[in-house]
Amino acid sequence: MAAAVAEVESSLELSLPGGGVPGFLPPARSRIFKIIVIGDSNVGKTCLTYRFCAGRFPERTEATIGVDFRERAVDIDGERIKIQLWDTAGQERFRKSMVQHYYRNVHAVVFVYDMTNLASFHSLPLWIEECKQHLLANDIPRILVGNKCDLRSAIQVPTDVAQKFADTHSMPLFETSAKNPNDNDHVEAIFMTLAHKLKSHKPLMLSQPPDNTVHLEPAAKPAITCWC
Repeated sequence: MAAAVAEVESSLELSLPGGGVPGFLPPARSRIFKIIVIGDSNVGKTCLTYRFCAGRFPERTEATIGVDFRERAVDIDGERIKIQLWDTAGQERFRKSMVQHYYRNVHAVVFVYDMTNLASFHSLPLWIEECKQHLLANDIPRILVGNKCDLRSAIQVPTDVAQKFADTHSMPLFETSAKNPNDNDHVEAIFMTLAHKLKSHKPLMLSQPPDNTVHLEPAAKPAITCWC
């Protein structure tokens, strides 16, 4: 798996026009934003990325092994942009060999916790510390997402507590549900807002031909008011 991710990273860092074929006119290129999605296992990272890229909740999910890679092309102010969402396994034993690739060339970070699981909220400082250890620049946009707000009766993390944490770490807070179909526009807004911010502040991005889509997915196996 590590070798496969390394290969994808290399293809993103260096894209040779026409594969080096003389006289070949390469297709128009798209800017790419690499956004990593971080948090404990079972907080809904995979479901959030799937909801944004596929427009629906996955029919079935299993624990992410290593890294899931999803991509969606969008139009922002007349420019074609590719949003890459890298979803890593929350368990250390599944991510140790992948971490160095996961944190390369990152443009934004999305921290996710489960609103019905207090422990996943308390783990956030550890994930923030991991970002620091991998030397992510301080100016890289970061957002905090509380997922599963549709489970109102089971919520363990009050909005005011999460908002205080987000303010302390200079992050906007979003509360949403990857599962509730009525929250589809809200999940969309979270990632699109981040993409607009990146487009405005990051003029130079990695690039590749717009139709050269690569997916790495293991076998089988998102303060804003919550509108769910």
